[in-house]
Amino acid sequence: VAIKQVSLRKQPQKELIVNELLVVRDNKHPNIVNYLDSYLVGDKLWIIMEYMDGGSLSSVIKEVRMAEGEIAAICRE
Repeated sequence: VAIKQVSLRKQPQKELIVNELLVVRDNKHPNIVNYLDSYLVGDKLWIIMEYMDGGSLSSVIKEVRMAEGEIAAICRE
């Protein structure tokens, strides 16, 4: 699993986090990393997700320059 820790103290719109959790909880797809559970630990929300070898898409985007066709293929999937 992967655990994403979100500091609730730094989130001005906490309802956006709740809405995101509701969306990912109710949507399962083989091409999307699935939500497993979440826990409130102190002032942090721990979001438990499936582990994705290779890292997050945002970290890949920061490190790799992709052609338009590659971006289109990722968006399609």
